Amino acid sequence: MLDEDTTLGALLSALDQTVATLVDAPAGERVPVRSVVLVEPADLPEHLGADGALPAVYLLVGVDAEATARWLHTVGERDSGQRPRVLMTKGANDSPAVRSAAHAAGIALVHVHRHARWDQVFALVRRALDRSPGQRTADEPDLLAPDTDLFALAQVVARETDGMVSIEDPHSHVLAYSASDASADQLRIRSILGREGPGDYLRILREWGVFDRVRRSDEVVDVPEHPELDIRRRLVVGIRRGADGAQSRMLGTIWLQQGDRPLRPDAAQVLRGASAVAARIIARGLDAPSTEALLIRRLFGAHGEGVDVPSVAAALNLPVAGPAAVIGFAPVGADDPAARLNASSGLLRLHASAFRDDSVTEVIGDRVYVLLPGYHSEAGLSSWARRLVAQLERSRALIVRAAIAAPVAGLTAVAGARAEVDRVLDSPAAATSGGRVTTLADARTAVLLTEIVDLIRERPDLHDPRLRTLDEYDRTHAAELRVSAQTYLRAHGEVSTAAAELRVHPNTLRYRLRRVEAILGVDLTDPADRLLLEIQLAAVPVSLR
Repeated sequence: MLDEDTTLGALLSALDQTVATLVDAPAGERVPVRSVVLVEPADLPEHLGADGALPAVYLLVGVDAEATARWLHTVGERDSGQRPRVLMTKGANDSPAVRSAAHAAGIALVHVHRHARWDQVFALVRRALDRSPGQRTADEPDLLAPDTDLFALAQVVARETDGMVSIEDPHSHVLAYSASDASADQLRIRSILGREGPGDYLRILREWGVFDRVRRSDEVVDVPEHPELDIRRRLVVGIRRGADGAQSRMLGTIWLQQGDRPLRPDAAQVLRGASAVAARIIARGLDAPSTEALLIRRLFGAHGEGVDVPSVAAALNLPVAGPAAVIGFAPVGADDPAARLNASSGLLRLHASAFRDDSVTEVIGDRVYVLLPGYHSEAGLSSWARRLVAQLERSRALIVRAAIAAPVAGLTAVAGARAEVDRVLDSPAAATSGGRVTTLADARTAVLLTEIVDLIRERPDLHDPRLRTLDEYDRTHAAELRVSAQTYLRAHGEVSTAAAELRVHPNTLRYRLRRVEAILGVDLTDPADRLLLEIQLAAVPVSLR
């Protein structure tokens, strides 16, 4: 819980004018905000009918101006304490109807740059709301405080150098940045909006040898301005872990853009100091998962350890009991899908948080798991999971399977539910029978049969020795008795159906089945013999002797 609410003004400062600008604030910029939700068109009716206070900040994604205006009129009829406080959209605020409806409802309207990524905007808003104003002051963050983060560091460096700062990882993905002003150049604007350096600019910087110089030494590299490319002067320094040389590890870079004022004379020295601080911050995150992260992993049973459920519930503000759901997502296919799913975990976390703002997401191995402490219906869960799976394929070319465990009795049952989800995701039969998204109930038969067959396969003492005789007959007579029996049993004893699949005359199949009965000493009209034979044929490999 927050010690104090974040205000709209503080939220706008955290987002930066490059990303978001205020259109109208009927109640002023000191209006408190505490919660955020991302809503797509399909989810809007659910929020219109919700009881109680709505989330403070709404990010409407893909909702047109007409629908936005209708939504604003509806929420404007609620008691003032139950209305949202801030609406963030990309295009609907250009509509006079939307501006008028928002103002009448007393809801602040914020314009989000059309090139900004919603998943990044949502993450930035969540970060701003999660950091208590009581932990820092907006003007003077303590660089040496234990909870100093990269955003606070960027703010300090910008203040001490009279420039604009961005901190990036080794792949030029933006990790944090200071506030921008009107002198921000296109390289900075596009990097912040896309959360990574634009490819054409990065190529130019490589051609100039900037990245090579940063990698080779600890020096602060001065990149002169290039007005023809709308690139202003910059200083850049590498962030390293360990001593200089072969043992050091590149953790990222700090970029300082000069604005309308010259950088201070000691800007390079400040950057060198900031590099050391940034290395400690990043290394701390790499080496020591937060207490919350460890609690979440134990909650999912990642280490096979027990977990103090009341402590987890208190730390994560989750209900101990009551219906919950656990959903697992697993990659499918080649081309390192596990790494790509891991890279998409942020998108999964985003959509899970939009579906329920108290959701918990964790990456374990090559899978992503989502805990939803409450849900309206299992049908709604399946529908949401199918939409998300389809979006991953459409936007990321990533094919995944999802398995849903619901209802889960409470937090004490989460680890067991995750194990059940893994059983479904491990079962090829479940994938064949249930499609991309399935529930434990729907997959139970396929999963249990797969595990029974696997158990028998791994236990030679449970193999029927008579199958060796059948395989020997096939080998010496160039026959296909095993395949014929499997096809017949799979066709539920329909000779004509099995014969058509085998492309033989029904009488030919009947002859083969009589030979199977004679060789094995079974009666294919007896249910027990049929059941045993079908399991054995699935579990026991063809004998090569």
